[in-house]
Amino acid sequence: MNAILIKIFAVALALSQVTTKPDVKTEFDPARDQAQAMQLLRDGCNHMLKVFDLENINIDELITIAMNDPQAVTSESKVFKGINFDDLAVAYREICKGETVAKSPIDMGEVLAFYNKAVTDLPDVSKLKDQKLRGLNVVLDDKGNRYADDYKPGQRRLSVPLSQIPEHVQQAFISVEDKRFYSHKGIDEHGLIRAFVGNLAQPGRPQGGSTITQQVAKNLLVGDDVSYERKIREMIVATRLERVLSKREILELYLNSIYLGRSAWGVEMAAHRYFGKAADQLTLGEGALLAGMTKGPSYFSPDRHPDRAQARFEYVLTRMQEDGAISADQMHQASASLPHMAAFARAGLDSGLYFMDQLRREAKAVADVDLTTGGSYTIRSTVHPVLQRAVETALQDGLVRYEMNYGRARFQGPETNLAKSVQRLEASKSGAATTPAWQRALSHAHLMLYDVHWTPAIVTEVAGRKGGLRVGLADGRQLPLSVRFSRAEAALKLYDVVYVKLIDGSNKAPVRADLRVPPSVQGAAIV
Repeated sequence: MNAILIKIFAVALALSQVTTKPDVKTEFDPARDQAQAMQLLRDGCNHMLKVFDLENINIDELITIAMNDPQAVTSESKVFKGINFDDLAVAYREICKGETVAKSPIDMGEVLAFYNKAVTDLPDVSKLKDQKLRGLNVVLDDKGNRYADDYKPGQRRLSVPLSQIPEHVQQAFISVEDKRFYSHKGIDEHGLIRAFVGNLAQPGRPQGGSTITQQVAKNLLVGDDVSYERKIREMIVATRLERVLSKREILELYLNSIYLGRSAWGVEMAAHRYFGKAADQLTLGEGALLAGMTKGPSYFSPDRHPDRAQARFEYVLTRMQEDGAISADQMHQASASLPHMAAFARAGLDSGLYFMDQLRREAKAVADVDLTTGGSYTIRSTVHPVLQRAVETALQDGLVRYEMNYGRARFQGPETNLAKSVQRLEASKSGAATTPAWQRALSHAHLMLYDVHWTPAIVTEVAGRKGGLRVGLADGRQLPLSVRFSRAEAALKLYDVVYVKLIDGSNKAPVRADLRVPPSVQGAAIV
C-alpha cells in the first residue's frame, strides 16, 4: 500500500472516531479488528459527507477535478505531495459509496499498525487543569528597577487570567482562528473541509483548519512536529481536553501560550513588547493586529512586512464584523491605519551575562530555587547596571589592546552578509517604509552573541567617493570605517555585517567607526 495513503487513512480513522464516537479506541488488533476499523471509516465518511452538504460542496466534483489534473494540484501544494489520486478515488468509492471494487488499495492491517504506533503513550490532558504556564523570572537591580528577564527558550511570557484580557481581544483571536470555538467539541469539521477545499483550489501556503483546542494540544502537550503521527495525536488529545477543561480555561491557555513575534509568548507579553502596556489596556485595533500574527508571526510581522500586516489586520477586523463581534462603524474606524507601536527592541542583555550565571547558581545553592525552570520569580539583586557595563567595557578594551599589541588579532570574516535581505526589502517597495533597506535589514539581523559592547554595522560602500569603506548603523548614520587588520579591507563586501567601536573625532573631526574582532583571550568581571 502507498505509504502516504497508509498515513492518510490512519488520520481518517482518528477523525472518524473523534467526530462520531464518545470514546476513541487507541489500540486495534491489525488482524482481527480490520472490519471494525472499516466500519468506523464508513461512519466517519458518512458524517463528513453531511458536513460537505451543509457547506454546499460537491465532493464528487472535487475528486473529479483532482483526477482529471492531479499534477496541477500536487505540483503546487505540499499538502498533496505523494498522493496517488487513482487509489484515493477507488478508496472513496469503496468506503464512502459502499461500492464493490475489483482491487482495494487499502491494506487495513498496515493502516492499523501505523495508527497504533502513532497513539502510543498519549499525554495526560488532566495535567493542564489549573496549571500555571512557565514564564519568565524578573531580576531587579540594586535600585529596585527591572534589570533583566530570565527565561527558557519558548517561555518568555507573563501569564494572566482570561478576565484580564478584554472581550474584544478574545473575539479577535476567535474570529480569525476558530469562529466556532464555543460550539465544537475540539474538532471543527467545517473548518477542516474549508481548508481542504482551499488547498485544492489555491495551492501554495497550506491551510490547516486547526481549532484553538487543537493548537493548545499542539503547543502544550503533543509538540509541533509536522507529521501525520502528530496530527493523529493532536486530534485525540484535543477532544479529550474539551472534556476536562471548560472553554474559558482552554482559551486562557491558548492566549497565554501562543507565539506572537518580538520574542513574546502570550498576549500579555506581546502587549508589552508591541505597545508598552498590559493586555487589559489593549484597544480593538491593537488586539486585531496581534490576532493577525497567529498564522505567521514572521510572515505578518508589522516590523518586517508592514503591507502584509496591514492586509491581515484588515482581514481580522472584517471577520469580527461578519461574526457580529463589532459594528461596521467600529471596523472602519479601527482599520484606518495600523496601531502605533513601541519601537522594536531586541530581547536580552548586552552586559551582566556572567552576573546572571552567578545569580542562577546562588539561587540554587542558597534557596534551592532553579531559575531555569521558569517559575516566574522576582529576584532582587545587587547589580549596578551602569558600573557593571563600564567595567566590562574596560575589560574588553584591554583585551583588544593586548591582542593588537602582540599581533594576536586576526580578522576571521564578517558576522554575516545581508545582501539577500536588502534585495528582498528593496523589491517589496513598501509604501510604509521610510528608512533605507540596508537599515531595516540590519535592525532585524540575528547576530552571534558575544561579551562585547560594540556596535553592529553594515558595509554600505566598498569604494566611496573619497575611497575606503563606509558602514551604516541601525540609527541610519553612515560613517567611514577604519581598518587595522591585514587583509580585512580587501575581504569585506557590500552589505557585510561587522562590529565597530565608535570613536569621537578630535578638533571637530567627524565620528569614525573602528573595525573590531572578538578577542580570542577571554575574561570576565562582576561588580
